[in-house]
Amino acid sequence: MKTGIHPELKDTKVTCLGCGTTFNTRSTTNEITVEVCSNCHPFYTGKQKLVDTAGRVDKFRARMEAAKTSKGKAKTKKDRNKDQRVDVAAELKAVKQELAQKTTDKKDQPAEK
Repeated sequence: MKTGIHPELKDTKVTCLGCGTTFNTRSTTNEITVEVCSNCHPFYTGKQKLVDTAGRVDKFRARMEAAKTSKGKAKTKKDRNKDQRVDVAAELKAVKQELAQKTTDKKDQPAEK
């Protein structure tokens, strides 16, 4: 091992901001503050909580309540897409009929010389 290249280790006090626990270790700094330590972390304590930051559970419950109260009146995404496909198909059919009408009109007309 080369001499003079390694940092000097000092006695360091570690403080947890979550629960206030302090313990000593060795590091290159004098003090370390951490947000969660092994005394308050849910994995180590076995007291895991369901963290629903986005409110997904509440949104799901609201959708289920709305579906129950509307008694199936609300269309699903699949139904809305089906309606859009039907509309496009109807428009396509109308365009094809117009095109067919124009081509039959041209065939009925005598050719000009």
